[in-house]
Amino acid sequence: MPVSSKTEDLEAFLTVIDTGSFSSAANLLNQQVAKVSRAVTRLEGALEVTLLNRTTRRLELTEEGALFLRYARDGLNVLEKGEEALRLLKRTPSGKLRVDAASPFVLHQLAPLVGEFSEAFPDITLDITSHDSIIDLLEHKTDIAIRIGDLTDSNLHAKRLGKSKLHIVASPQYLEKYPLPDDEGDISTLNNHKLIGFSDAPSLNKWPLKQDINLQYSLHASSGETIRQLCLAGQGIALLSHFMVHKDLSAGTLVDLFSEDIISSNRRESIQAVYYKNSAVSSRISAFLDFIQSRLTL
Repeated sequence: MPVSSKTEDLEAFLTVIDTGSFSSAANLLNQQVAKVSRAVTRLEGALEVTLLNRTTRRLELTEEGALFLRYARDGLNVLEKGEEALRLLKRTPSGKLRVDAASPFVLHQLAPLVGEFSEAFPDITLDITSHDSIIDLLEHKTDIAIRIGDLTDSNLHAKRLGKSKLHIVASPQYLEKYPLPDDEGDISTLNNHKLIGFSDAPSLNKWPLKQDINLQYSLHASSGETIRQLCLAGQGIALLSHFMVHKDLSAGTLVDLFSEDIISSNRRESIQAVYYKNSAVSSRISAFLDFIQSRLTL
């Protein structure tokens, strides 16, 4: 039975009880007596019990009817709230939506989509923040955070957006100054080069390589975008995600190195959106995530 029909049948049953007769209930509901009677009969059929003993002089709840009545009012209230929530979801999402992601993801993935998203959802006001470390969503009043790698907070709901491969990259200028052998050489020779690592995230300096190497870094930066810019400027070799360097690789401004020596899949490849379930912003969250997922270039 559809939820709307069940709601109407419950309402008819409760109105009959409250008014004391089918005719009084029909007047209050502005319906025909026969329709109210059919609603109660339908409800009895669905429950497979008799709720009301009907006589020409009065109505009387059966034992089953009295038991069911104790839950019917609460049930009707829950159903009405559920139907209202669905109606709200069908409306055009509106209001403020605060989204946080690491600066490279904002610059290379989200920023190019803002204009199209705003045209599709003009009533949603985006507030995009950028933190290269993991933030507390409640503390920063953030609705959605895009996170790269494994999740540790079990209180958050997560939507997987995709996977972004890792690339060991350097610029042609760097490789001209510090050339690799024609066969790219043994990856263990990486420590003979200038490696660029993360200053505030030591775990990111453990590259997922098939060969265990204790890498030594000559330069550090706190942001993945800063590291990318340093690579473009010929300052060294770094491990960066495809979502931020794929255009550089296509343009030849960065070169992919040792691609066969990287373990895939690995914990740094996963891209996920995390959020708290909140009915006040759920339609905005769904609209944003559904929109970007098919348009990301991970």
